[in-house]
Amino acid sequence: MKRVGILVGREKTFPLSLLERINERGRGEVVAEFVKLGGVRLDEARRYDVIIDRISHEIPFYRASLKRAALEGTYIINNPFWWSADDKFFNYSLATKLGVAIPKTVLLPQKDYIEGVTSESLRNLEFPLDWDAIVGYTGLPAIIKPFDGGGWKNVSRVNTLEELWQVYDTTGTLCMTLQEFIDFDQFVRCYCIGQQDVMIMPYDPRQPYLSGEQYVNDPNYLSTELAQRVAADVLTLNRALGYDLNTVEFAIKDGIPYAIDFMNPAPDAELASVGEFYHNWVVDAVTRLVFRKLEEERPQPGYRWDAMLNTDHSTGGIPQRAVAAVASAAEQASRTLLSEPVREIPADIAAGVSDLVSNAASAVSNLVESITGTSGDKPNEQPADTQTPTAGASTKAKKPRAATTGKLAKPQAKPSDPAAPPKSSAPRARKGVNDKPGA
Repeated sequence: MKRVGILVGREKTFPLSLLERINERGRGEVVAEFVKLGGVRLDEARRYDVIIDRISHEIPFYRASLKRAALEGTYIINNPFWWSADDKFFNYSLATKLGVAIPKTVLLPQKDYIEGVTSESLRNLEFPLDWDAIVGYTGLPAIIKPFDGGGWKNVSRVNTLEELWQVYDTTGTLCMTLQEFIDFDQFVRCYCIGQQDVMIMPYDPRQPYLSGEQYVNDPNYLSTELAQRVAADVLTLNRALGYDLNTVEFAIKDGIPYAIDFMNPAPDAELASVGEFYHNWVVDAVTRLVFRKLEEERPQPGYRWDAMLNTDHSTGGIPQRAVAAVASAAEQASRTLLSEPVREIPADIAAGVSDLVSNAASAVSNLVESITGTSGDKPNEQPADTQTPTAGASTKAKKPRAATTGKLAKPQAKPSDPAAPPKSSAPRARKGVNDKPGA
């Protein structure tokens, strides 16, 4: 008997539907249940063949437990090692190299720092920031949002430099990005399951969550040509990043689909939110994915980061999944809504990412060897919502103050004097941010 575990948070209908569908299809030979975790032993045996992770991004204990399960051969949806390492700014940079349209984006230093960070800690930081050059690149209005956030949290639209400073001053220790605002003509959110099944959903992010007006079932919403490009971009991104369950959001302007968010490894699938049609589709697609993974023969896992990222050195360092995606594009296209070949992932990019990970893993292994005097390698058992600032905010806001207390904004002098350690500041939510983008 094979076992499937589901790790969940507050959602209800999606995990319950998955349990029902998997158990119905499994007929006693495959059993799905909610995962229960207590104190996890370091030598604990494998309990599940597959685990579907819906909440570990918010619960560090769960994330650590999933990494331990992966070492025992459990297949995790999604890969907890890559999910931990990933961030939206890296995604934007990679997508640009893959030929996907991305709005102009700048990574910003955080406003505040944790306790113990002093002026000397920031000697490599450009001081003061050239805010005029930053907004000159992205343009205004622009969207300011966390570089690794989700759920439309701490996302704001800013129309002027003064508004940008006002919002930036509230971000605490969050590392933010500033992104060109796309005044979209159309907007879609796309499920991608198993790096092969794609569902394009017309989506209105300006409508409130659970309003019943965010998602619309309209198969003719996009032209055939545009829908084909969107589907190809969705597959390209998810095969490059290795996500088995994800959504990609596109703001479409003048016929160009700009990918604005594609790090959603626990996407919303609640019945009351996405509606019955999309809910049933994603439940069926994830169920098929689970059974595919149960049927696959997987080698024993290796214990290096590059192994966790599915690197096969026999292919010259090109990630296995990327090779499979290129080799079977025509076959996989028939499983998407649109039967068009997928854009190939350039081999040099795939190889470069893989080499980077491999070099990092080798460095760690060498460090272990130098400390312990033994080899670090084991025998080869290869295996967003946007919103304008609060109504009534003054347009005559002062520039952010210098970082004399550890705060970075629009300082007037470099942090050269040995100031006292800066005050720590926990991340603070942007008040008033809801599920509506600004007009």
